[in-house]
Amino acid sequence: YCPIINIDKLWTLVPQETRDQLNKDKAPVIDCVRAGFYKVLGKGSLPKQPVIVKAKFFSRGAEEKIKSVGGACVLVP
Repeated sequence: YCPIINIDKLWTLVPQETRDQLNKDKAPVIDCVRAGFYKVLGKGSLPKQPVIVKAKFFSRGAEEKIKSVGGACVLVP
């Protein structure tokens, strides 16, 4: 059993007030495991804002799309 989330839904894990406070120079950290998702899949697209995504697993497509907007993928145990 491995709950999944697509990259087009990643920003729903960031509270609205946090999104409003973000500036373009700072990349928010999205912890998918804390939200109950273990694997990030590559369906959809991300805004041009860089993000740091923490998860147990990433699909190849998700990793490429996150890195293409300047973000990073962090594997957590």
